[in-house]
Amino acid sequence: MAVTRTTKEEELHDLERAFRGTESAIVVDYKGLKVPEVTELRRQVRGAKAKYKVVKNTLARRALKGTPFEPLAEHFVGTTAVAYAGDDPVALAKVLTTFAKTAPALQIKAAVLQGRAIKPAEVSDLASLPGKPELYAKFLFLLQAPMVQIVRVLSAVPRDLMSVLVQAEQKRTEGGASA
Repeated sequence: MAVTRTTKEEELHDLERAFRGTESAIVVDYKGLKVPEVTELRRQVRGAKAKYKVVKNTLARRALKGTPFEPLAEHFVGTTAVAYAGDDPVALAKVLTTFAKTAPALQIKAAVLQGRAIKPAEVSDLASLPGKPELYAKFLFLLQAPMVQIVRVLSAVPRDLMSVLVQAEQKRTEGGASA
């Protein structure tokens, strides 16, 4: 079945919308991956709330024009796929780098993160950073710590007073029983 011009135009518009609606994109070479491996990769990428798409190089280069992802245009040669995430680029980088360790056929070509082109080695550095949920948890812990300390200090005075009163009562009952 031949690919019609309207199909290509639809694909081009889909790619343009995808690049406009995201902050990060990673270009990978998937040559040598078997179908079950690609299926597993897609599943893992979906789990990271990202998208993975095999693209035609000429259409991808056209879709990149006028976007912050334009530096990626030179990497669209050969078998190329693009993975992009809107919310958490760290999660996507973690998925791709860990998958590349198990399937060496997957090669990270280049990436753009928030308008800045980064090299494949920097993608693995990005993957070593904590993800958004982890950062939120640390931030909430830091916000909560002073309040917890205030509660402990304020509750210490009545607790200590009760302890003194209990000890005084015990001393008085012991002194009254022995006399």
